[in-house]
Amino acid sequence: MPESVPLTGAPAVCETEILVVGAGPAGLFACYYAGMRGLDVTLMDSLPHLGGQVAALYPDKEIFDVAGFPAVRGRELVERLTEQARTASPSVLLRESAVDLRHEADAVHVTTDRGRVIRAGAVLVTGGIGRFTPRPLPALASFSGDGVHHLVAPPHEYADRDVVIVGGGDSAVDWANTLAPHARQVTVVHRRTRFRAHEYSVARLMDSPVRVLTNSEIVEVHGVESLKAVTVRDCGSEALEILGADVLIPALGHIASLGPLTTWGLTLDRQQIQVDTAMCTGLDRVYAAGDITTYPGKVRLMAVGFGEAATAVNNIAVRLRPEEDLFPGHSSERPPIPAN
Repeated sequence: MPESVPLTGAPAVCETEILVVGAGPAGLFACYYAGMRGLDVTLMDSLPHLGGQVAALYPDKEIFDVAGFPAVRGRELVERLTEQARTASPSVLLRESAVDLRHEADAVHVTTDRGRVIRAGAVLVTGGIGRFTPRPLPALASFSGDGVHHLVAPPHEYADRDVVIVGGGDSAVDWANTLAPHARQVTVVHRRTRFRAHEYSVARLMDSPVRVLTNSEIVEVHGVESLKAVTVRDCGSEALEILGADVLIPALGHIASLGPLTTWGLTLDRQQIQVDTAMCTGLDRVYAAGDITTYPGKVRLMAVGFGEAATAVNNIAVRLRPEEDLFPGHSSERPPIPAN
């Protein structure tokens, strides 16, 4: 699926039947399902890649609650979902965010942060936890060189490199366990004495060759064009130690925000959008699905998000084409959709 290119000159105006805002698992499945209903679809995400937080935060972590997969790594799941979504021949806009929404009689207009105007029959918001930004590591405030990885690359790319991971939650411990067999040395620096990660993962960490420095924090990073070393301070003794480092992974969690979506007039419950049984937000032609939604009895599972995406698309289909049935028929009865 081709990525969008930066705009120059006057704002572009695009036409689509469904605009899907958020290219995580629910958004990718919604994209596929729109194609199955014969609808023209545009898929947009502020990230530079497809897959949302799965691709950004845990691409090499195994996921166990996706139907049909006893276990599947995040990266493989995103690849499969992307292959499936490609059958809808979507237009794909990456590194682009929905900013403004306004209605007209038979469509909604969405303006993006690039100045693009998208005229859509309906909008489906599948933004997961919203826009997420890494929690800052103070020692990095004045460092602008290479070597700081907020998004972790495939493990083999860390071969023969010294990696320092900061944090004590599931992401920090999982990345340490994942990268330990590949990197020359992995060191975990955690400012507390106890880890917040799952007990089993912590036990694996302690039984691995990873060096673990608890009650410690990074107070300085060294290097100009690229990272060379970090200074670690023991919070008890105040002793300083300089560690050689090619890569620093700040795994301190993320701050989620709905950003401009909060100005659209949606009914919000903290960071979630309230929807009804048709996945409608209460705004005409605006729907939502996945982790970004809330309703009585909501269970935040990826499998639930897939079902919500299908429900939303089918309701959008009859909103745009009232002569069609809500139930699309069984997919096994349809001719196969050729991959592009």
